[in-house]
Order: sequence, then C-alpha cells, then structure tokens
Amino acid sequence: MKHIFLLLALSAVVASCSHKAEHVEKAFYYWKNNEYSFSESERNLLESTGVKKMYVKFFEVEKNEVMGNIPVAKTELHMYNNMEDVNLVPTVYIRNEVFKGCTKQSLDLLADNVNFLINKYRTDYKFKNIQKVDEYQMDCDWTISTKDNYFYFLKRLKELSQKKISCTLRLYPYKYPDKMGVPPVDRVMLMCYNLIKPLEDHERNSILDNKEFSAYLDTDEKYPLHIDIALPVYSWVQVYQNNHFQKLLYTDTKSIKAILKPEKDFWYQVQNDTVINDFYLRQGDKIKIEEIGGEQLKGAIDIIKKRVKLDKSITVSLFHLDDEQLKSYSNEEIKGFYSRFTE
Repeated sequence: MKHIFLLLALSAVVASCSHKAEHVEKAFYYWKNNEYSFSESERNLLESTGVKKMYVKFFEVEKNEVMGNIPVAKTELHMYNNMEDVNLVPTVYIRNEVFKGCTKQSLDLLADNVNFLINKYRTDYKFKNIQKVDEYQMDCDWTISTKDNYFYFLKRLKELSQKKISCTLRLYPYKYPDKMGVPPVDRVMLMCYNLIKPLEDHERNSILDNKEFSAYLDTDEKYPLHIDIALPVYSWVQVYQNNHFQKLLYTDTKSIKAILKPEKDFWYQVQNDTVINDFYLRQGDKIKIEEIGGEQLKGAIDIIKKRVKLDKSITVSLFHLDDEQLKSYSNEEIKGFYSRFTE
C-alpha cells in the first residue's frame, strides 16, 4: 500500500511539472523577401500539416542618417492562390538602433508610417483575397536603453491600427522581465533559438543548444503575458577562409556535406574547389554547419512543456517556411512538432 501511495505521489509531481497545451494553432514564419509566391512543395506542406496561420515579414525598418527611419527589404510575396482561409499576421522587423535617441514626435511618426505601410500592403492586390487580418507583430531585439521608446511605439501602433499587437520575445527578457520590462502588447512570441552569438562559440550549436536553452527557462515566475512559441527548423553554413569568417550560406546541408570532410563536431573541411549559392569555396576552407535535428527539437519542446507555464490554447510557429531548409524533415515529422505540445 505504501508503494502505491508513493507511485501516486510521484505521478502527481510529474503531472504538476508539465504545462502542456490543450490546443495548438499551427503556424509558420515566412521570412523571404524576393520570392513571388510559395513553391509547390511549400504549399503542399501547408496543406498536409493543416497550417492556417502565417507570420509574413512585410518589411524591415532601419535607421538612415540622412532619411531617418526607413522601411527596407519589402516583401515580393503574392498570396492569392487558394490562400483565402489563411490567418495572415503582417510582421515587421525593426532594428534596435531605430529606437536610440528618439523623440516622442519621431516615434509617433514611425508608428503612423508602419501602420500606413502595413495597410497599404495588406489591401493591395498581393494579399487581396486574405480575409482574416486581426493582428500585427513587431520583431525587435530591444535593450534596456531602448525599451521605453520601443514600448511607447507599440502603444501608439495599437492605438492607430486598432489591431491586436504581438511582439517577439527573446529568452533574456523572458527570464529577466523586471530588468528588461514587459512590452505593452496583447501577446508575445517566445523565440526559442539563436541563444548563442554564432561567431563567438565554435564548439556549440548557436541556433539551439538545449542545455543553454533550459538554463534560460529556469524561472519560477509565470510571464505576465500570453506566450506563443517559435521554434527553429532552419540551418546555416558558416564559411571560414584562413581562419577568418567569410560568409553565412543558407543551403541544403545534405548536399554540401557531399563535398566536405568531417573533422569534429559541427566542423568540416572543403575537399575540392566548388561554387555554392554563387559563392566560391576553396579547397581547405573550414566549414561549420549548424542544423536542428528532429530529436533535438522534440527535446526542446519537452523543456518548454516542463518549464514554461503555457495557456490552454497557444500558437506554435516554425521559423521558417523554405523548401530548401525543410528538406531535412518529413511532413509527418513537422506535424509531430505541433502535436507534441498537447501530448
């Protein structure tokens, strides 16, 4: 009898440590600027996995010494073929420098310009068939010195747009909300990747290291806003020539490994001169490949369920929709990343 009570107690402890969701809205980020439309394989993936929510980067904002804060890298994406039932979330990437040394007047102007340009994009012919647009998302890696200006901008944008406003949340401000502030938005998207500066640690995966990830989530406090989750399904290739970083390549890692000689964890050497994505690789160049395996991503999801106090209904968005980057995963595997949050 004592053993039965002990097992029941242990089961209760395990259950109390899990914060699984009851419902997951499946989503993808779309971060490419120069593509006219989704490829056939990308469209098939959306259909087979039941993804109906898309965070599409409409444009970026950066500071220009002459022109001020200006939009750049505007999307060329057209969403008008069988996408009428998609929940579109216009997303804007804003560089942190934009919020340094701002006046209230300049922030008012920025909010007005961002709202105007989003409206211009979402009502023109590129997105004319999309019926549901009730949320805008801002993506900015704010700092202590810029948080007041950024938060003021978010308030003004909500007033002007009359939309729900969400923003991305990096792991450091998630862990230290007292220091970094809590943004005045309706919900946040916890970005569960890019934990380590990619060129500073040659021994670990800078996209996602689950030990480092778990440490960031080690807090007993529930974040005061609704949390959605963004997970990485991308990879990149760092090229070093004469031990100096040269370029970051986004390519199919399986193909590039065919011309590489493995050396140690993450590291390879180019065996023969070749050209990848219009970049010339020389024999002897050092290559660091960082990619996310399915088991690693499942482990990250389990860490989230254990440490993050999730609401019953959440959005899980994968970064990002790119058929070249997604060759490493089957459609069933991608469906499993979403469903794992409810298991």
